[in-house]
Amino acid sequence: MNTFDVVIIGGGPGGAKAAGILARGGKSVALVESTHMGGVCLNCGCIPTKLLLGATAPKGLLRGLERQRVAKGNIEVDYDALQKRIQRFVKASSQTLSKGLEQLGVTLIEGHAACASPSEVMVTGADGTVQNLRAEHIILAGGSRSAAFPGMTPDHDAVLDSTDMLRVPAIPESLIVVGAGAIGLEMADFFNAMGSKVTIVEAAPHLAPTEDADLGQEMAKLLGKTGISCITGVKATSLTTREGAAVLVLEDGRELTAAKALVAVGRTPNTDTLGAEKAGCTLQARGFITVDEHLMAAPNVYAIGDINGQTLLAHAAEHQGAYVARRIIGAQSGPYASGPVPSCVYGSLEIMRVGLTARQALALCGPVAVSRAQLMGNAIAQAGGDASGFIKIVWQNGCIVGIAALGHGVSHLVTAAQLLLIGQYHGSALNAFMFAHPTLDEALHSALEAQQEPFAG
Repeated sequence: MNTFDVVIIGGGPGGAKAAGILARGGKSVALVESTHMGGVCLNCGCIPTKLLLGATAPKGLLRGLERQRVAKGNIEVDYDALQKRIQRFVKASSQTLSKGLEQLGVTLIEGHAACASPSEVMVTGADGTVQNLRAEHIILAGGSRSAAFPGMTPDHDAVLDSTDMLRVPAIPESLIVVGAGAIGLEMADFFNAMGSKVTIVEAAPHLAPTEDADLGQEMAKLLGKTGISCITGVKATSLTTREGAAVLVLEDGRELTAAKALVAVGRTPNTDTLGAEKAGCTLQARGFITVDEHLMAAPNVYAIGDINGQTLLAHAAEHQGAYVARRIIGAQSGPYASGPVPSCVYGSLEIMRVGLTARQALALCGPVAVSRAQLMGNAIAQAGGDASGFIKIVWQNGCIVGIAALGHGVSHLVTAAQLLLIGQYHGSALNAFMFAHPTLDEALHSALEAQQEPFAG
């Protein structure tokens, strides 16, 4: 039996980040990954989708300039060439990640890992061989996969999950997207730009259901102008393949048919075969692992990233992995604190948020106020041809508790917004910031200076 200071299960952003810090801190580390290094984010999530959207971004720019009557034309995206580029980039990035960890002294093991006890991990290779690892600490970083709801299970024919959708061999003539979170919105944007007739169906009252209603409602309006149909506030009861096409039945009796359908209704943790209970962990009803304020699931066993259910974002997993690694090497004390978590939805129309929505702030903090600025008055937004959207600041007792934005390119504001929240700037302290001109950041400045109006919910 091989013995290590730390065994990490999962080579995604959280596991890889922890492995690097631990190795540099002098710990012997084994990292077990069942597929490809980089996890969902690199291989079938964040990175491939951004490469898809990057290819269609010029189409959105041209569309905006055509509306301003200053340009016209057509941009053709070679879908086959784009898929090959994505494959090359992902493969090279995964190999670079593996090589970098190996150079630090991390032992990389390919296979399926499961806990046998609080200090033992059993790894089964693709050929069926089994090896047992012993460790002083175990870090569970197994990630998540697409969730399947009863009656809407992907059959990988006409009903697809997000991984299927990334690799669909040809652009479908029509597409139904069930779920208007980040995955659903980004896929809808790409396939709409590529010529598919796209319909988004969301059970919540508005798109982007984790955001405030005004943002989700405005997004539906703007997406409608690009040709995307949006159906909200109606639940789907079944989604099946019928005669080669996807058929979605809504609770009000309507039937929608399309060449393909994407099920994008959330994520489920990869804990069903992890053996977490044998390590002393407690699983919640939906399969997420319960952790304490130090991200510890059991004595000397940590759970980070998607599998603890706190925040299902790659950068959150990486942040948690760094915290746990520093804690193990003695460079970190105190409970884990994420700070304001940034999030973005990408595409021709983007969403950015850091901190609380106005509705969340009202529930948690009491009376809040909101200030906002339209992108229409920003020169850089106008230069890109599409100045739709707005920036919204959520205030509580004169302090910023949340910043959100909707519009073209607003993801570029996320770090500035995060720094404003972390610094807890308020009142005259904001005068220390000089916003460069002309930049999109000036719209953020305008929102900070705008009249604050009470938010009643």
